[in-house]
Amino acid sequence: QVQLVESGGGLVQAGGSLRLSCAASGRSISRYAMGWFRQAPGKEREFVGVSWSSGGAYHADAVKGRFTISRDNAKNTVYLQMNSLKPEDTAVYYCAATYDTTWSNRYAYDYWGQGTQVTVAS
Repeated sequence: QVQLVESGGGLVQAGGSLRLSCAASGRSISRYAMGWFRQAPGKEREFVGVSWSSGGAYHADAVKGRFTISRDNAKNTVYLQMNSLKPEDTAVYYCAATYDTTWSNRYAYDYWGQGTQVTVAS
């Protein structure tokens, strides 16, 4: 079992930055792909990006160039650095863990955090 806890959300003005953290416990995340998703009210949960166990990362087109995913296996933590935030980035952000290779598919993830709210004011 992997327990995930997100933190770092909050209210920020458009153009601002936030860094979300996802702290894992129970198992090492080193062999997991760690994904970030977000869900706005009334919308489907959306893939934001993934940190692969190999150390690379991939970001969805909607956030590419603004968001950066990284991980620190020694701290068992994954990060989501969000810059140039826009009001449309407002959502609850979730991290998740999977061994599956279909890492953009939310149904491939076995473990989820409780989410952290990000609100971007215009």
